[in-house]
Amino acid sequence: MRHIEIMDTTLRDGEQTSGVSFSAPEKLTIAQLLLQEVKVDRIEIASARVSEGEFQAVKKVTEWASENGFIDKVEVLTFVDGETSVNWMLEAGAKVMNLLTKGSLNHLTHQLKKTPEQHFSDIAKVIELAGSKGIDCNVYLEDWSNGMRNSQEYVLQYLDFLTKQPIKRVLLPDTLGVLTPRETFEYIDLLVKRYPNTHFDFHAHNDYDLSIANVMEAIKAGAHGLHLTVNGMGERAGNAPLSSAIAIINDFMKEEATTSVNESSLYTISKLVETFSGFRIPVNKPITGENVFTQTAGIHADGDNKKNLYFNDLMPERFGRQRKYALGKTSGKANIEKNLQELGIKLDDADLKKITQRIIELGDRKEVVTREDLPYIISDVLDSNTIEEKVIVLNYVLTHSKNLKPSATVQVQVRERIYEESAQGDGQYDAFMNALKKIYCLKGVSLPNLTDYAVRIPPGGKTDALCETIITWDYNGKEFKTRGLDSDQTVSAIKATQKMLNII
Repeated sequence: MRHIEIMDTTLRDGEQTSGVSFSAPEKLTIAQLLLQEVKVDRIEIASARVSEGEFQAVKKVTEWASENGFIDKVEVLTFVDGETSVNWMLEAGAKVMNLLTKGSLNHLTHQLKKTPEQHFSDIAKVIELAGSKGIDCNVYLEDWSNGMRNSQEYVLQYLDFLTKQPIKRVLLPDTLGVLTPRETFEYIDLLVKRYPNTHFDFHAHNDYDLSIANVMEAIKAGAHGLHLTVNGMGERAGNAPLSSAIAIINDFMKEEATTSVNESSLYTISKLVETFSGFRIPVNKPITGENVFTQTAGIHADGDNKKNLYFNDLMPERFGRQRKYALGKTSGKANIEKNLQELGIKLDDADLKKITQRIIELGDRKEVVTREDLPYIISDVLDSNTIEEKVIVLNYVLTHSKNLKPSATVQVQVRERIYEESAQGDGQYDAFMNALKKIYCLKGVSLPNLTDYAVRIPPGGKTDALCETIITWDYNGKEFKTRGLDSDQTVSAIKATQKMLNII
């Protein structure tokens, strides 16, 4: 079984995602997590000569890597520019360069306007200089995929030269994302057999949504390494995503390949990169999307109750996640039961049927129904005290004036007792929360931390449209969400907050 080297290039190629730029501390944090927790073999963190900020970011990473034994796993993209990139590497403290060269005759002729022999000579000088300064060299063949399609003779001529140079790896990028799986296998198989002593990495792009299929074919053809990015970040349609590639290898290629990557850390790194980049993960993205371990249809939940009939090998626990059962118009009794179990609530069949029907009705109106809504739906439908509403926000006054801090006066009833407090804040809702905290401080109770606050209105909604506020809370290490609905954004947030008060 072959060990496949995983080189993560989120911090270099992934940063070419439109509108994404990581700060130096963010780069360091991501680099540390990738090498220490995710356990990728190598990381590519930047391009040489881009900016002073990039230089300082690389220095922070290389200083940490040198102190912790990772410096040989940190790589930087460089250029065929005489001494310039090499000197940049030395100043930045980096020890491994990924030299960008021309992998197609088309790029060589029209961009560099040089002959192959001239290009090879320039490359040899940079490699020799890097070696003399103690820098290891890998070489990218830019536009290699089109080179194999349209100028294969040139590519082989180049590799005949390159494989005799003192380099560690040849990096084969599908620069424009044009390869089909058949071509990926054919081209890499040809090179691996022709140059058996050379280490080849494959770098896939996802322009036709074929990056993972191409990754599989590259491994079958004998590739020794893969270049991947967290969340599939990258230019245009992005690169091959780290999480999907690792799952594919572990589930479908375990007879022929293995990696060092720790599966259980993939969701953590995905969410961290999402936060730092502002590049949101689609809810249906395999492995890391918010909905991919959520069963929606009632028949699926029923099957899971009767021998896990709708499970596959992608068990959420592998990736540090949990299975959920959505509530909506396709929910069945089994879905409701799964969610009630999480809340520690048990209902008889008659009551369960009524609750199920109400949730279906809400789903038909496109209401978002969460597990935390269930106690309120139960109370409303059954008109009973099964779930007692112990906390009610009775009254509040919110003020907002130019050049004055917003303020709030809040009156809350907790069981039979009424509390009232006033406070200021950075906004009306912040002032409301500060007043609420004063009340709960008197009771000796700490409120949950607000970790996410999302607001939306229906598509095409006008100024008087209903506003939905979804707040995510963290309470003693457990995360939950509450929802409020009103035509006023602050009021909808207050309604969501009242739900939180009753849940805790």
